[in-house]
Amino acid sequence: MRFNFFLFTILCLNFLLTCFTLSAKPNTYSDQEFSEQHVQSHQLIFSINAGVGVITNPLRGGDNVPLVVIPQIAFYAEDWFFDNGRLGYSLLQTSKHQFNVVSELNTESRFFIDWHPSNVFTLQSSNADSPFYLQAAEASSVKNVNLNDLHKRHLALDTGLAYHYVSDHHVFSVQLLHDVTNVYNGVRGALQWQYHTQLGPVNIKPSFGLNYKSAELNTYYYGLKDGETLLGKVEVGSSWQPYAKIDAKFPLSDDYSVRFHLAYYDYSAIDDSPLLERNYSMTAFLGLERVF
Repeated sequence: MRFNFFLFTILCLNFLLTCFTLSAKPNTYSDQEFSEQHVQSHQLIFSINAGVGVITNPLRGGDNVPLVVIPQIAFYAEDWFFDNGRLGYSLLQTSKHQFNVVSELNTESRFFIDWHPSNVFTLQSSNADSPFYLQAAEASSVKNVNLNDLHKRHLALDTGLAYHYVSDHHVFSVQLLHDVTNVYNGVRGALQWQYHTQLGPVNIKPSFGLNYKSAELNTYYYGLKDGETLLGKVEVGSSWQPYAKIDAKFPLSDDYSVRFHLAYYDYSAIDDSPLLERNYSMTAFLGLERVF
């Protein structure tokens, strides 16, 4: 597995975070700061981000997704909530503990479908491996595997449980979801730590996490089915995939802010997949946010 780029990103973000922490003060709670973890009931949050950015597509023949206009929509009732494509019901709500039933479209299909909700609601800051081997004679034909030649990868709806623990300006999250639409019939999970701080007027939220994806999920999206290529059926094992994100806002007024977002998702745990051209995906955005 190759983690060089990820480790470089982690070191850079850790250095920035250390600098911020030494001169920064933790944020006090605000209605919009913790999204799903800490929002008042019966509150609608709507904003538009306009600027320049991109989501890089790691698949062979896959197009990068340009980011120009990005909406953010969230509504929280007494127990139910909708947060940027994520529908949930709160089972437990305290100042430190949040335990929710959640449902959302699986994010892996965003590389196969341009208008996937994960490519629309991009600026979200919330959540045994058995690799396959090809014979040497077949390995060269991997380069001929192209996204446009594959069968359609369908949208899947995942449902499960999410837990958040809030301690001052730290948010620790864990979730476990299962496909309920019989598309890939697997599970995925995530562990995440997020830090909320402020450097002068700038609100900063770095996040580090680890995604778990079952063999069923990886095989459906990143393996090969019989008849797709001359390689025949190819299965991909389960994986643990780290990621890092940083989100920053510089307020210009009560309604306008300059928004910066950078995220790195590591795919080196499944880089033997014949569909992958790169073993990572990045999201970068810089623009102006208008809150309504």
